[in-house]
Amino acid sequence: MPESLYIYLLPILAVIAGYIISVFLKPGSSSGFKLLLAFSGAYLLAVTVLELLPEVYNSANEDIGVFIMLGLLLQIVLEFLSKGAEHGHMHHNKDSAAFPITLLISLSIHSLLEGFPMDHDNHLLHGVVIHKIPVAAILSVFLVQSKLSKPKVFVFLSLFAAMTPLGNWLKNNIPEIARYADEINGVVIGIFLHVSTTILFESSKNHSFNASKLGVIILGVLLAYFI
Repeated sequence: MPESLYIYLLPILAVIAGYIISVFLKPGSSSGFKLLLAFSGAYLLAVTVLELLPEVYNSANEDIGVFIMLGLLLQIVLEFLSKGAEHGHMHHNKDSAAFPITLLISLSIHSLLEGFPMDHDNHLLHGVVIHKIPVAAILSVFLVQSKLSKPKVFVFLSLFAAMTPLGNWLKNNIPEIARYADEINGVVIGIFLHVSTTILFESSKNHSFNASKLGVIILGVLLAYFI
């Protein structure tokens, strides 16, 4: 498979996998699903700290810390709009028949940006894929149980799935965007730091750790380090 197709296809398959999971499981109450969410948060955090941070700080940009902080602040704004969908929580009104355009915009911006630093030879691609699966499952449950028609659900999930590959395509094909790769990567790092740490602490009851969750977190960190 061509490398570019591999990068574009995997995030889309992650959304499809999330939808399939939503059909057979109840992601909001499944303990196994919560462990998957914790694993995805740990893996994403480890990849961010071990790979993305050293890369941007090795660049010549002395203001990279500013862009990391901007990413953190941007993610706070996005989560205000999405009500926490990026880290596996949905607090929207399922009884509404209105198309959740604010949720789509927030998730689209998040997904578009996370596609910029992905390459076939780094672990971020796999981290994003692992992260997308539980998020897509929670999102699918919400959309299917809402009063939206099936075509609208399909349109929503299709646009959500396309955003990450689109972000990667823009970086690789628009020179004006590629010129600011380090700054954009700094913003993405801030987003990932906020999302991954929120996942790790919010996926526990009363913010406490149990043995199973601690085990999957350690596994996620070790896989990100050794693979």
